[in-house]
Amino acid sequence: MFIVKKKYYFIIENIRDINLKNIKNSSKFCIIYRPKVKIKNIDELMRFRNNCKRRNIDFYVSNNIKLSNLLKSDGIYISAHNTNLKIANLRHSNFKIIGSAHNIKEIKIKKLQGCSSIVFSRLFKTSYKYKKGFLGVLKFNLFKLSRKEDLIPLGGIKSSNFNKLNTVKCESIAIFSEIKKRPSTFSKLCY
Repeated sequence: MFIVKKKYYFIIENIRDINLKNIKNSSKFCIIYRPKVKIKNIDELMRFRNNCKRRNIDFYVSNNIKLSNLLKSDGIYISAHNTNLKIANLRHSNFKIIGSAHNIKEIKIKKLQGCSSIVFSRLFKTSYKYKKGFLGVLKFNLFKLSRKEDLIPLGGIKSSNFNKLNTVKCESIAIFSEIKKRPSTFSKLCY
């Protein structure tokens, strides 16, 4: 029950959500740091970033260019609600830009922002109260055929549907809440 993809993106809100020691083939993994609260201990975050660098794990910061520069991250993650087109100026630097989208309109905005990859949500059904609707494997694959962008599926990915992920036409996947809920799921990916 292994998922075979070129890249795995883990979206975390706290550096304690993930244990880097579990990652074996580290060049396949990317961590997107998306804090919900203001960062209190920048030194601890800097150590985490350096640990990622030593392990050859790409590290992205969400919506914060100053923090991204301070940590010397590999790139920046632009959430779906961030529609600032000035971010497109970053594509001329060595920053990689990853965006997030939920529909075609948001995908077009992310292209204008210069995103090289777009995390597209929701692949499977989620348990969030206010987030209804999902694509499923078949609709995602059909949608992917009509798009040139590098789409990374996100949403509802858990151990019970891992075997379905091998049929998804993509080179990468993104996981968010399953890392916190079931850390054992994370270790299944890190073979």
